[in-house]
Amino acid sequence: MPAGSIPDAVATVTLEPNQGPMVVLDLTLIQRIEATLHSLPKGLRGLVLASGSPRVFVAGADLKSIQAPGPGSAGLDDHGLDAYLAYGQRVFGMLSQLPFPTAAAINGAALGGGLELAMHCDGLIGAPDSGVAAGNKPFPIGLPEAGLSICPGWGGTNLLPARIDPADAIARTASGQTMMVGDAIKAGLFDQVAPDAASLLETARRWVVAQGGTSGSVLVPGGRRDGAPSRWIGRTSFKTRVQAAFATIRDTLPKTESARAVAAAVHAGLESPQGWQAALDVERRELVRLRSTPEGRAAIQGFFDKSRK
Repeated sequence: MPAGSIPDAVATVTLEPNQGPMVVLDLTLIQRIEATLHSLPKGLRGLVLASGSPRVFVAGADLKSIQAPGPGSAGLDDHGLDAYLAYGQRVFGMLSQLPFPTAAAINGAALGGGLELAMHCDGLIGAPDSGVAAGNKPFPIGLPEAGLSICPGWGGTNLLPARIDPADAIARTASGQTMMVGDAIKAGLFDQVAPDAASLLETARRWVVAQGGTSGSVLVPGGRRDGAPSRWIGRTSFKTRVQAAFATIRDTLPKTESARAVAAAVHAGLESPQGWQAALDVERRELVRLRSTPEGRAAIQGFFDKSRK
């Protein structure tokens, strides 16, 4: 995972494909992210998180590890899955503690854990929607976990509602409905959209430099990093709006275990004195539980069966 420097002392950390052309957040990749972040040179003005895949930013978490143990499954046991999720939470959280602005340069599909990783950065910079008419296939973005009868495990329930309309974000997370890139642009998910795919990294670099070179008052209220992402629902600038949206939409969410888990994590982030950490704890606990329910087992097995065809 190269961390190359570019002008203005902004580092670019590139996530290398590890499953064919895809980038998947397996344990080895998370370990490499940790090592790379620990080895960043001093004096940086910012960091851009990019993908080495031509088709995806990050496809998501390692579903083989999440699948419930059983015949034909390589899934981790409950303790192992909890440790994998907790480790990812800690490593992604390192992005939220860097003493300078960060941005994710999203060049393709960003799903589940991939979008969660990106949202730990201060800014999201998107590639443009070139459109089918130009011969390009639009790419999906979102948190599809509920579609597999599980829930996010790396903060997504508390991150997405601080990036787009909170009612829409909570509803999408509770149902597993993703967006195509054009809809994500319209929803305001990105802090900036590059004029073309070729200039994505340069656009992200310029955005980072424009934030002022330190985390300071530009990104985090009070001027100091506090261990939580700069944009999550517990921040004063988002909390009241998200609370109002959650109160309006909560009773309309699907009557599923996944939706209830999403609602519980949102509630924890908004109301618990432990805030961000409480939300992460709920996500982790619920994901470990949900993957072993009959619905979770069937949905994840169905995903693998479909992918083999």
